[in-house]
Amino acid sequence: MRHIKWSNPIEVGFAQDRFQVVTGPSEALSCMANLWPDRRGPLYVAARSLCRAAIDGRKSAEEAREMFISATREARLKMH
Repeated sequence: MRHIKWSNPIEVGFAQDRFQVVTGPSEALSCMANLWPDRRGPLYVAARSLCRAAIDGRKSAEEAREMFISATREARLKMH
């Protein structure tokens, strides 16, 4: 698996004011699998798909980043 970095990391807030810095699609997938709240809608599904595609080289890392941001908004997570 390729480890791709985003141009700008994203700091996402999860339970108990715990923030996680996400630097690329691999870390985004890990957050979605392990830290994500139960609120998992269509943007969550799209973000997982785009992150996998970016890792495989089928989509850009920045496309995956934008969709991950959309998924965090859908889940009402805090971002810094």
